[in-house]
Amino acid sequence: MNAPDIKKYFNSEQLDTDPTETAEWTEAFQDLLANSDSERAKFILNNLVKLANKNQINWVPDLVTPYINSIPVDEQPEFPGDLATEEKLASLMRWNALAMVAKANEAYGELGGHIASYASAADLFEVGFNHFFRARTEGGDVKDRGDLVFFQPHSAPGVYARAYLEGRLTENDLAHYRREITAPDSGARGLSSYPHPWLMPDFWQFPTGSMGIGPISSIYHARFMRYLTDRQLLDCTTRKVWGVFGDGEMDEPESMSALTLASREKLDNLVWVVNCNLQRLDGPVRGNGRIIDELEKLFRGSGWNVIKLVWGSDWDGLFARDTTGALVKAFAQTVDGQMQTFAAKDGSFNRKNFFGQNEELARLAQGMTDEQIDRLKRGGHDLVKIYAAYHAAANHVGQPTVILAHTKKGYGMGNAGQGKMTTHSQKKLDGEALIEYRNRFNLPLTDEQATSLTFFRPDEDSEELQYLKQQRNQLGGQLPKRYSDCEKLNVPDIESYAAFAFKADDKEMSTTMAFVRMLGNLLKDKTLGPRVVPIVADEARTFGMANLFKQVGIYSSVGQRYEPEDIGSVLSYREALDGQILEEGISEAGAIASWTAAATSYSVHGIAMLPFYIYYSMFGFQRIGDAIWAAADQRARGFLLGATSGRTTLGGEGLQHQDGSSQLVAATIPNCKAYDPAFAGELAVIVDQGMRDMLVEQKDLFYYITLMNENYAQPDLPADAAEGVIRGAYQFKTLIAEKSAKETWVTLLGSGAIMTEVLKSADSLVKQGINVDIYSVTSWSELSRDGKSKEQAAHSQGAKAEPSYVHQLLMESHGPIIAATDYVHAVPESIRAYIPEGRSYITLGTDGFGRSDTRAALRDYFGVDAESISRVSTQALKK
Repeated sequence: MNAPDIKKYFNSEQLDTDPTETAEWTEAFQDLLANSDSERAKFILNNLVKLANKNQINWVPDLVTPYINSIPVDEQPEFPGDLATEEKLASLMRWNALAMVAKANEAYGELGGHIASYASAADLFEVGFNHFFRARTEGGDVKDRGDLVFFQPHSAPGVYARAYLEGRLTENDLAHYRREITAPDSGARGLSSYPHPWLMPDFWQFPTGSMGIGPISSIYHARFMRYLTDRQLLDCTTRKVWGVFGDGEMDEPESMSALTLASREKLDNLVWVVNCNLQRLDGPVRGNGRIIDELEKLFRGSGWNVIKLVWGSDWDGLFARDTTGALVKAFAQTVDGQMQTFAAKDGSFNRKNFFGQNEELARLAQGMTDEQIDRLKRGGHDLVKIYAAYHAAANHVGQPTVILAHTKKGYGMGNAGQGKMTTHSQKKLDGEALIEYRNRFNLPLTDEQATSLTFFRPDEDSEELQYLKQQRNQLGGQLPKRYSDCEKLNVPDIESYAAFAFKADDKEMSTTMAFVRMLGNLLKDKTLGPRVVPIVADEARTFGMANLFKQVGIYSSVGQRYEPEDIGSVLSYREALDGQILEEGISEAGAIASWTAAATSYSVHGIAMLPFYIYYSMFGFQRIGDAIWAAADQRARGFLLGATSGRTTLGGEGLQHQDGSSQLVAATIPNCKAYDPAFAGELAVIVDQGMRDMLVEQKDLFYYITLMNENYAQPDLPADAAEGVIRGAYQFKTLIAEKSAKETWVTLLGSGAIMTEVLKSADSLVKQGINVDIYSVTSWSELSRDGKSKEQAAHSQGAKAEPSYVHQLLMESHGPIIAATDYVHAVPESIRAYIPEGRSYITLGTDGFGRSDTRAALRDYFGVDAESISRVSTQALKK
């Protein structure tokens, strides 16, 4: 069968209408280069651009350089390692990673896993591990905590394979890949599907399994390291943040959204390696274009230093012999979809269809066998070229760097998967494919060992393992490795920063105002104050935080180079190199990334920080819930403050600004303690407990607290209420009607913004001769979790469940129970199972979309105002 005519799939170049004139301009510029330095050449080019724009030609360079390596051969540093040994080790890791996934799916076809991604990235990882990724030195200088490395999630099997060779994981562990529940029964540890610190707390540092979260997180971690350095809390000047990500992953908005922040902040401590295997899950990333060109334009335009790592050393001779530029022209005309076809086909096909395009290319391939053509490496598979790119990136100053590394997805998998559309989903290989793979990488395996997917680890005293450990020892030790040791921080006495809150004496204020006042006082504490990290997404003035601008300043890596318009104001805007507030602009994704960096500082940097991120509650879990979930996976410790919370508290703003579900979503995150306090005193107790949990007890949890912008009288906190506040509810008061039958009672539960309506309703009911028990619910989710935990304990023991806390609490009340919140009904419904038997339980909530109107109209519309609560209460009594 004849090969298809593929020339129709190539791009066409722009035609040269006057070659003679082009040659004259080319010769003139070449003379300039020959007789001047590069700076002079840049000056001339810049002036030509200015001249063109002055005459309204409106031309700018397209930011795309030829499809070749950025680092010329004569500028490559000498490779410092043992090339042959490193290639052997990389081959062994490829095999063990493949065997791990294939063995799991041979035995349990439902487990999944990925082979092809690591096959493409293995060499990129190995050069980093052997020469660049510095670990935190055990017992070393506390100021040198090593590098941060974000690993491409689908390549996790390769990281496990390396840990196996290092002796950190056993063969039994590898055999329990993606079997975390059943592994302990076999004396093994289960290996999580992707990097998950929650599941492997001594191993993985950063969760990257959700595409796009890793890239944006790496940027904000790099910026947070500058923040720590500039505030003189920890010297991070020698440390790097490395990220290995996929080219398909760059489609995620989070991957691209903070690129200009990295360049604006001149984060030369940040290096991204984008594994451009040209293929995502279903097919090519840019089948009709070139993703490397597109990314080069994106990163250059965003101010990054771009290093293209396109072709391996085997191509150097071809480029040297190519005096006419035939290769560059051919690459410029080849789209990625066709490049993947070349990857999937053999040397004979590539000779005919790539080198056979014209006589110039054909002459370049003369003297090469089909096998040699088949073995031509892309840059991301050549250790020497990778080292040169990493070395240049690590030493670049003034900009973040991205290395665009050209690879083949499923590299080495041959007909079973290399460059195939289906390669991402490839989990199994037949015997012939396994032997072919063994032969491709010269693995020391018999046919039987290959076909039975036997893991292979050289002898402990072998040259390979000694070299592997030596290289890591030189870089500080094992990696990835997560630490949790951190010094405890003393928490100031609650009286020192919140006495005004629990002894409020009916002063009117919002809980947002109360929080900001507490935060300002905490910032003044000599011990804790410097570790507090206030974070806002361009809403500081909305939340009444402008007074903090002068008190602690807004962090800026360049200080303040202007005189602000409001410089004479008490609340004037102040940026400073040692500023404490992280003001992230209109970017909730950026703000939560900063919060995560600060909330995990205890682990990543060994220094505990206390971040408070305050934001419109609607733009938290609903908008960036995936990032919050990733922070939970990373065992974050800090406070999230959902301000202007509730569906009716924000009045005129309307549908997209009114939050009726964040408390419900927060309850789904196991290590998030969610609270909806109604009063400043409750808020103070919750903040105090949270700080003690996270800074003193060092529990791996974080707090979500909703705040309101409505001003109302703040009562004193009852003396014995603190325990109930933390557990989720307490009896606020009991109102006895002057004229009532002894048995005429109703019990009201309220929280957050609707608590004031509950109190108004209680007053109305008392006037009608009805006695009222009033309970303030500070956390529906904590009440529900307590009840569920007691149920589960009883189920496991085959015994009767111990009464839940809320059950015992309500046993002291009387009559039907009416629960009202500013959230969807599912929030108060979460405790229905724990209501005392024989008591009716009615919930009021705000299901549906929000509306624009006054608070009173909104509460009437949703049926959560005082009149609605009273009406439902009296109806319940009649029944």
